[in-house]
Amino acid sequence: MLCSDCFHDVGLRLSAERIGQRDMSKCPNCGSQLGMKLGRRPVALLAREFFVSGTIERGRYGGSPAVQFNRHQPTSIDVMPWLQPDLQLIGRTLGVGFFHYGPPLWTLGEVEPLKALQEKSLRADVISRVLAEYPERILGSDEWFYRLRKAPARPGDFDRYDPPPDEKLGQGRFDTAELPILYGSQDLEVCIHECRVAAEDEMYIATLVPQTTLKLLNLSEPLREEHVTDFESLDMALHMLFLAGRHSYEISREIASSAQKCGFDGLVYPSYFTLLRTGGVAFETVYGSSYRRIPGLHEKIRKNTISNLALFGRPIADGLVKVQCINKVILNKVEYMLRFGPLIPRDTGSNYYDPTDLDAVRKKHMDRFREKWNQG
Repeated sequence: MLCSDCFHDVGLRLSAERIGQRDMSKCPNCGSQLGMKLGRRPVALLAREFFVSGTIERGRYGGSPAVQFNRHQPTSIDVMPWLQPDLQLIGRTLGVGFFHYGPPLWTLGEVEPLKALQEKSLRADVISRVLAEYPERILGSDEWFYRLRKAPARPGDFDRYDPPPDEKLGQGRFDTAELPILYGSQDLEVCIHECRVAAEDEMYIATLVPQTTLKLLNLSEPLREEHVTDFESLDMALHMLFLAGRHSYEISREIASSAQKCGFDGLVYPSYFTLLRTGGVAFETVYGSSYRRIPGLHEKIRKNTISNLALFGRPIADGLVKVQCINKVILNKVEYMLRFGPLIPRDTGSNYYDPTDLDAVRKKHMDRFREKWNQG
């Protein structure tokens, strides 16, 4: 139906080159033989990747695409001049319209357990549920994991791979002055990325092995919640919590402290960089419900979650974990896999609103309700 040479926007063209297939026949739209060819399904995939996934905006918790498309609404978004012909071409080809999206409010953090976690007076009850509903994960002596240090003063000293001194605690997601945390990962690339390394950094990585079985609270496991909505989901609350930034650390630290008091040796938790490692898309939905609510997708979600480890105390000094070996690490090659999205002008047109603004989204929903009510 189309080919990559049909498009003016460079990001859209590069995306089409990756999605399309090589075929030396002439494109029925532009006549090019060299462009990568796209049938109806690849064009729909291109539209979803570029205009939907490419416009996801993150709030304090959660996030949502700014644009959606379907067969029932005309195109009403404003785009930059170079993208306008491409937008019209895709719309005609698929018979769809592109519009500013009013997402379900749960995608922006309107999840009851998450809201309770943000209220100090309500937090303890939700944390009790976390301790009761999430499973254990036993880390045995036949498993190993990695811990990276940047420019340690004495890289051969084993104690350099325990948590830092007390005066430097309180910087990470779980650690406090009262509870040191040894952070590690069984995924070497995530371990390196978590430390925000640069090419000029001097890096050393320790391979660590438990000396006894360690009982961990597994917060990476997707919960099976058959009779709750996304608005009530504890699973969604924790999912959003670990994709949030530093403003969420106070909550995470209380979860860690409570787990330590309950006899756990540490936590398994989803890496903040899971999506970068797997190429996944945040907060995907189908008919307004999260993919995480679909039982048949639980195994896929589990496999696409990159887990980190947070061990309580100073497990190397306490003999719970042994340094098996230490290696110097050199970054040899770095590759980026990119997705593109449109530049949506925010200062023109009356249809734009911030999809991460809860009040704006509520107004959008009410406007839709009134429109349907008036239509009978």
